[in-house]
Amino acid sequence: MFNQSAIVIGAGIAGLAMARALAIKGYAVTIIDRGHRASGASVRNFGMVWPIGQPAGRLYERAIRSRDIWKEISASGAFPCDLTGSLHLAYNETEWQVLQELYEQFKAERNVTLLTPKQVIERSPAVVPLNLQGGLYSTEEAIVDPREAISRLPAWLQERYGIHCLWGKCVSYVADNAVYVGLNEQYSADLIVICSGADFETLYPEVFSQRPITRCKLQMLRFGVQPDNWQIGPALCGGLSLIHYKSFAMAPSILLLRRRYEQELPEYLRWGVHVMVSQNSRYELTVGDSHEYGLSPDPFDKAFINQLILDYLKTFARFKSNTVTATWNGVYAKLTNGESYLFESPEPGVYIFNGLGGAGMTLSFGLAEELTAHL
Repeated sequence: MFNQSAIVIGAGIAGLAMARALAIKGYAVTIIDRGHRASGASVRNFGMVWPIGQPAGRLYERAIRSRDIWKEISASGAFPCDLTGSLHLAYNETEWQVLQELYEQFKAERNVTLLTPKQVIERSPAVVPLNLQGGLYSTEEAIVDPREAISRLPAWLQERYGIHCLWGKCVSYVADNAVYVGLNEQYSADLIVICSGADFETLYPEVFSQRPITRCKLQMLRFGVQPDNWQIGPALCGGLSLIHYKSFAMAPSILLLRRRYEQELPEYLRWGVHVMVSQNSRYELTVGDSHEYGLSPDPFDKAFINQLILDYLKTFARFKSNTVTATWNGVYAKLTNGESYLFESPEPGVYIFNGLGGAGMTLSFGLAEELTAHL
């Protein structure tokens, strides 16, 4: 029996995770989304659930909890979740030094292994052997197809928790514990949580204008189904990824590596390019990405950025098929003060949950559980 009701605005991963957490807490939950299906950043990413990218402590613990929830939902038959792990590769002595330092830092609490070039090739047939120094393998990462997972989650939430979704409803404003859609529709609830992603203009724009938040645009590509269901094994990451994730900043040689890239790959740093590849259950490959920051990102893809990604990819990965079947961009909200999320109440009974950056798939489930525990 439900004692209270809640409305979640937004059916991306943050909204879906919040809806699940509230339902478990005992709320009767309704999700409202202005689209007829999720089409934002939550379906425009690698599908990587990425604990290795999170620093030790609460962020890492949230990532592990989120991964376990993904596994639990997948085990019910909702969608595949592949526990592929991740493999970071080194092709020069500085990258290799960083990987060795990270292994020493990680090995006490994470399931990681330092691999020789021979062991790397045994782990993944897609790795380029030329100039390979070694790799850092982690078993903790998982891959879902975001298009499949995000589209199926609403039905799963309805079946499991009775969560109801209202599609094609653009919320005009929120006031007095009520959500207003257009001129004639009104929905009331004890609790309202706004998970609007990169949309800062529609609801409480004055709040967002006062917060250290911006947008990040990324460009990505998809390679078609690999012949004979050929598999790359773990998700693969080139050396540039080592200067992207916060968890790697602890390596003493990381600044030396960054300086090397500034000299050798300045265009990559200018456009925030670091290259990774994941494989979904359909045997397609997702490749990316770049990072352009600003409140009004360029809506058009830059061909030279895609070429930078493809050129760097060739230095560490090779595939049975290199046919590009899709290119796209995604835009997500990111805090500029180093915080990992925004959660605040602009008025009684209303909360804003946003600003997870590129870690929505990795953190949302675990973080939503934490936040709702204190409501």
